[in-house]
Amino acid sequence: MRVRRCGIVMLEPAERVEFDLARLADGGLYNVIDWTAFAPHMGRAVTLTPAEAMALGELSPSEWIEPAELSGDLVESLLAKGLLVEEGSEADARDQRVRGTDWRSTAAVMHFASRWRAAETADLQRQFIENYQDNLIEHLGPAPPAVGERVEAKARLPLPSARTRTPLDALLDGRVTCRNFDRERAITKADFAAVLYRAFGARAVDDYAPGVELLKKGVPSAGGLHPTEAYLLVRRVEDVAPGLYHYHPVDHALEPIRAMSLDEATALARRFVGAQPYLLDAQTFVIPTSRFRRNFWKYRNHAKSYRALILDIGHLSQTLYLAATELGLAAFITAAVNEADIEEAFGLDPLEEGPLAVSGFGIRAAQRSEVEFDPLHAVWQAG
Repeated sequence: MRVRRCGIVMLEPAERVEFDLARLADGGLYNVIDWTAFAPHMGRAVTLTPAEAMALGELSPSEWIEPAELSGDLVESLLAKGLLVEEGSEADARDQRVRGTDWRSTAAVMHFASRWRAAETADLQRQFIENYQDNLIEHLGPAPPAVGERVEAKARLPLPSARTRTPLDALLDGRVTCRNFDRERAITKADFAAVLYRAFGARAVDDYAPGVELLKKGVPSAGGLHPTEAYLLVRRVEDVAPGLYHYHPVDHALEPIRAMSLDEATALARRFVGAQPYLLDAQTFVIPTSRFRRNFWKYRNHAKSYRALILDIGHLSQTLYLAATELGLAAFITAAVNEADIEEAFGLDPLEEGPLAVSGFGIRAAQRSEVEFDPLHAVWQAG
């Protein structure tokens, strides 16, 4: 058996306070430094002893060594924690996939350390209220100003107004994030298809170079690679059974993954969005996932490659909003999602492809029960 350190790992020293009765004469409190290791191939963090942290920092991620070259206790503990991988093991295979995807190490750590599983936003909101409900401003201070002004008002240069309103102005004014979906009605298959095509559909396929096929879509993408896929959780769409699907952007077609009942689809939606209750009645959930290897194929170990993936999601979500708004539908997007649960539901390997958000669209309810930010009263009348 030979071993080596995993390819990407980050160590974070964190301080905590403990009480020791034997030190009561000095106050009883003392500081302890804990070491936490984040390793993308494991998808979780582990706590290390100082000795383990020191040994890990001296191990090579490329050179295989015999375990006898390390202290026996350290070998066993680091193997158990997944930071030391045995040649030919499952941990080695997962580590190889991370290495082969050409992640920037800092981006990989950030991505995998921020994934949720089975988190419920109601619990987080309850903790926030318990901590800050008495006086939010007293605890957090005033919010930073809405505009970062650089000069005094008299020094600003006025710009010509947009004299003539266009259909785009009306569309942008009416783009309001929805938290009130009609729980009974279904959207038409034609509207469903139109929103998907305008946001995710390929308008052209270009054989850019031998072995390099690019898609032309209605949104920009770094290098024209468009590494973002659209996975769907359908609840209420006419002539489309509830269940999980993948949208094929070239064929403009659905690829069925798993059929389910409406109740099952709603329960799964709850898991996807961290139990945010005001989103659960949406007729369609669209989960944009990033195919990491597609992006990193060109931008290998690049400082901006992961940022480009995030930009992709932003471009697509805004286009989905506008496409839905134009048809009189409503939309949302949220980053408070359980990535691990989504990956499992669609059978995704998180080392190859993963969600960064969940969006959705459907029919807005006739009555408002949840607050929506609509200062222009484009959807809801004042009062």
